[in-house]
Amino acid sequence: MINTVTGTISPDELGFTLMHEHVMVSASGLYDQYPDLLGPDREAKAIASLKEAKAHGIDTMVDATTFDLGRNAELLAQVSRESGVNLINATGWWLDVPRFLQGVSPNQMAAEFIKDIEEGFRGTDIKAGILKCAADFENVTPPLEVMARAVGRAHCETGLPIMVHSYPTGQVARQQIRILKEEGVDLTKVKIDHCNDTTDIEYLKWILDQGCYLGLDRYPGRLVSPHMRTVTLKKLIDEGYEDRLCPSHDCICLAVLKENPDGSMPQEHEFARNNHHAYLYIKKEVIPDLKEMGVSDSTIDTLFIDNPRRFFQGN
Repeated sequence: MINTVTGTISPDELGFTLMHEHVMVSASGLYDQYPDLLGPDREAKAIASLKEAKAHGIDTMVDATTFDLGRNAELLAQVSRESGVNLINATGWWLDVPRFLQGVSPNQMAAEFIKDIEEGFRGTDIKAGILKCAADFENVTPPLEVMARAVGRAHCETGLPIMVHSYPTGQVARQQIRILKEEGVDLTKVKIDHCNDTTDIEYLKWILDQGCYLGLDRYPGRLVSPHMRTVTLKKLIDEGYEDRLCPSHDCICLAVLKENPDGSMPQEHEFARNNHHAYLYIKKEVIPDLKEMGVSDSTIDTLFIDNPRRFFQGN
């Protein structure tokens, strides 16, 4: 069974799934202490956005928002209940390791992550359904290695799968996979994310050949064009890897609104300006492009229905 923010479901109940999204990204505690920075009608906006996604056939989203990205589990539960979209929230850590955690051990952090999975996020009975660790252009720094090892140990204790924020331009997954191997992680339960930030097919095939799933989860993205992202996806399908590819957006509904130079306030946050389709970009742009390239409906079902189910089933 899979922990969602409103209870458990079976993998067969996932349906059409986006494997890396965010309802809100901010900072820990900001939603409670400075909510107006996120703009007006916050809950209603998030509910409306996910209702639209549900109306267009999106059944489930993995919300990759960890504590340091401003996770608000009760907000996620409200949005999920009122929209009808299953939300699976992550425990673990993103990139912002504060100085007061310097020196904390992997065992200490693993124990905290396990509590999020088995008991619930503190003050709630909402349980994490996936683990997350991260590294970026600075490579795996010592604090991020602690978090990666903690996530690996929590995985070995609970069996929960792992999503990994990575930096493909620097081939950082090579370091991350080495660390997870050292911790005894089953790599068939690992998804390396943001992989369509590169068109380096050989590197992506190397990740897949380790047994991992591939998160092609930045649409429309930057630096690499949306079209070339889809071309890369198609090449991997043609190479025979369709059963471990997970396209998604890394879309954000709620984030801090930043005042314009003229003193006015924008209607949308900076992350939304390049993607006016929000959670429907793949439905409206990517899937039609894939079909034009000759990808069948059954393969599209594999990408968005079968692969998420297998990932959470662990096979």
